[in-house]
Amino acid sequence: MAEEDLPRAGTGASGRRAARRGSGGPRRHRSAEGHPAGARRAFRRHALASDVLAPVRRHRWVVAGVALLACLTALVSYVATRPEPQAAPPPGGAPAGAGRPSGYPAIEANRTGTDPASPGLRPRQRPPSPSPSPSVTTRTPAEPPLLTVTRADIPAEVDLTAVGTRDWMHWGLDGGDSTDRKRGGSGEIVDQGGSGARRGWDGNQELFSWRDGTSERAVDRTANGVYTCGAGTGFALAVSADGELRTVRLYAGLWMARGRLEARLSVGGPTTTLRMEDPHTSRSAEFTLRFRAPKGVRLLVTWTAEEVFTPDCGNVGLQAVALR
Repeated sequence: MAEEDLPRAGTGASGRRAARRGSGGPRRHRSAEGHPAGARRAFRRHALASDVLAPVRRHRWVVAGVALLACLTALVSYVATRPEPQAAPPPGGAPAGAGRPSGYPAIEANRTGTDPASPGLRPRQRPPSPSPSPSVTTRTPAEPPLLTVTRADIPAEVDLTAVGTRDWMHWGLDGGDSTDRKRGGSGEIVDQGGSGARRGWDGNQELFSWRDGTSERAVDRTANGVYTCGAGTGFALAVSADGELRTVRLYAGLWMARGRLEARLSVGGPTTTLRMEDPHTSRSAEFTLRFRAPKGVRLLVTWTAEEVFTPDCGNVGLQAVALR
């Protein structure tokens, strides 16, 4: 290129750069060079836009932060209040824990025993009690049968109402065939007869009274009774048992004879025998029999002239019997 063309070529920026390159002078960094007018305007517009939009961007970040915080709060609340998963209900029953009020302590916490916990319990239940042992009824053994016989003198006066609180009988008030007995008594005394004809008399040494009789309602101090003549004759009585200890008092006598008293229980067992005699005159006694036997058993008593000491009607006699 011609020299005259150099100024023209260097009039522009590119020309100046070319001249500097051609002149071999130092090369400057691009940052030190000036910016074109269009670039400066674009930069200013960008800076202005950044200044204007900065508050908007900050507002958007604040809103996003608040929304994120709200979401986190809701998530924590949901997790905290979500009900625990329910266990599958046992076959044929309600689900475990159903109906337990909130705050009620666990069943394990309420166990006071040392036995291991039983799984699958429902609220407020306790392990089932062990099956009770079969009850064994202990029965008191029945008292064995009892029979004792004693003899004593007859009191001068006997009150049959007081002595025979359960039952009593009296013979001979109106002759050999008459009897009186307790009104409303138990009926446990039974006259079973005996051998020999009965005869009445009024010469007994002891006197008998009552206030609750039938057929005579009240009698005061009678000396009457009955007797049978001859050896082998006499009387037979029976008294029913009820399992309790009972007392029988038999008022009997003899005249010029030996009498034999025999007592036994109808179920068998030994026979108790007592004898009394007087070969010259009369004699009397109160025989006390205490016995106990099951219901349905009877006490059997006989009073018999075992031997007589005169052909003129040696005998045994009977006045009364009382039960209490």
